[in-house]
Amino acid sequence: MARQPRLALAGHPHHLIQRGNNDQAVVVDTADRQMLLDTLGEQAQRTGVALHAYVILEDHFHVLATPPTAEALSLWMQAVGRHYVRHFNDRHGRRGTLWEGRYRGTVLQAERYFLPCMAYIDLHPVRAGLVEQARDYAWSSHGHYAGLRTDRFLTPHALYWALGNTPFAREAAYAEMVHVGPTRAEQLILTEATRKGWAAGEAAFVQQLQADTTRRLAVGRAGRKPKDPSLPGG
Repeated sequence: MARQPRLALAGHPHHLIQRGNNDQAVVVDTADRQMLLDTLGEQAQRTGVALHAYVILEDHFHVLATPPTAEALSLWMQAVGRHYVRHFNDRHGRRGTLWEGRYRGTVLQAERYFLPCMAYIDLHPVRAGLVEQARDYAWSSHGHYAGLRTDRFLTPHALYWALGNTPFAREAAYAEMVHVGPTRAEQLILTEATRKGWAAGEAAFVQQLQADTTRRLAVGRAGRKPKDPSLPGG
């Protein structure tokens, strides 16, 4: 069965995951992590993609971003792949592919899933047992939104600005939201939608988007039950 084209809709936030081939490491040390982060940010600016959030783990990374055009996401990720893989291969004396294949992603209904997705991304290092709290992990956007540092490539979404009238209020509200975390139902939806390439949103949102594209945006009635994000591969 032919694969569906990637889901990419201008002006909507998208959650993307790019994994290493056969679960191999895509970063080895701090220099690799910084290079990958810089490449994500620089190429986002070049392609006009608004990068809202990220987490870089050993064998994959997550990003939350809004493209100005349907083509911009693919152009962004292709550019990241070209620039970063060249660096990684040269630095570590290797050749060949680094990525599992094409990235996976979902478009989000912003008002319903944007902030839960940010928390979902921030909490990956906690779920993986790397740190006890999201604030303890250096290679995610949590530190920026919690007021611990400034990431120059990030573009805060309007929903983050709406968390408070002052920087302190927004940072405190966001830190508390991450502390509470997304609900189990939200985790299941975000995990399955990203794996399968479906839209993550309420029925009316999906129906509205479906009117503008021939690509199927939701699983049919015969779809399988969403996989538990606590299982391997989440």
